[in-house]
Amino acid sequence: MDRAPGLSVRAKLTLSYAGFLMLAGVLLLVAMWLYLVNSLPNVTTIIGGTLDRSALLRGFVPAAAAVMAFLLVFGLAGGWVLAGRVLAPLNRITDATRLATTGTLSHRVRLGGRKDEFSELADAFDVMLARLEAHVAEQQRFAANASHELRTPLAVSKTLLDVARADPDRDTGELIDRLHAVNTRAIDLTEALLLVSRTEQRAFTRERVDLSLMAEEAAETLLPIAERRGVTIETRGDITPTNGSPALLLQLVTNLVHNAIVHNLPEGGTVWVTTGVRPETVVLTVENTGETVTPELASTLTEPFRRGTERVHTDHAGVGLGLAIVKTITQAHDGTLTLTPRSAGGIRVTVELPATAAHSTTP
Repeated sequence: MDRAPGLSVRAKLTLSYAGFLMLAGVLLLVAMWLYLVNSLPNVTTIIGGTLDRSALLRGFVPAAAAVMAFLLVFGLAGGWVLAGRVLAPLNRITDATRLATTGTLSHRVRLGGRKDEFSELADAFDVMLARLEAHVAEQQRFAANASHELRTPLAVSKTLLDVARADPDRDTGELIDRLHAVNTRAIDLTEALLLVSRTEQRAFTRERVDLSLMAEEAAETLLPIAERRGVTIETRGDITPTNGSPALLLQLVTNLVHNAIVHNLPEGGTVWVTTGVRPETVVLTVENTGETVTPELASTLTEPFRRGTERVHTDHAGVGLGLAIVKTITQAHDGTLTLTPRSAGGIRVTVELPATAAHSTTP
């Protein structure tokens, strides 16, 4: 915003300090003047002679003027120094802000001293810079990974077309099937990226949603996939009302249940989908059987395009955004997402969302 030039805050504080000091001096001198006028007699006998009140009053005026001149100079100089010391923390915050506008987010104010308004502002600014730095780094990784993931199907398509051009007698049916699979994967990845982008912007209307109904719908929709893989789905729990986007929350539950099905035991696996109510939140838990997952791996599975090596080479590798989408939808609904390895194998995923103002706690 363009602004007209004006006095700096330091100059304004200096003038304020000096003005206050001058006002105090004037009041003090006026009080002394009134005292001399009203209390002293016309002629006062002192040791060694007499003192004329008129002469005393005439001598008081130049002395008062000298005192006021001294107070003015002292007030301006002292006010300038004091204002500089008071505003020093603000100058550090301003310098850090200028650095941040250039793209340097690693700088921190790190203001020392005891707690006051400036230290609280500096601490809040440092927290904001840390979050911005983490967010920018995450977005950069996301962009790099997305570029790599999108380049792969395009490169495969180009290779298939080059092979077909070099060998006109090659079976076109097989080529079309492979191109269709690669193109479908690219479309799925693009749609997932768009969903992540829209969800992060929170461009959706909130409605009353029952997560238990979402869990039942997701389980019913994915039942054919579970049956083909020999996986049993068990759903149970309470009515869990929350506010949010029905479409996004259904996508969240569907992604969790789908992941739990395809990343399970080769046969005879189980998926448990449970909903519950807490004093201020509602909880959705999806856990499955499967291979042992380390805590280190579990902590990274919500990163975009992150897949365990044992998952990438299966026909259900996906686009690597399933849990990343779940995390984004959870955050957009002001909730928390927790991944915990099960001691018997598999993983437990817990989504906790704010409950509606009035909810039922009936089992």
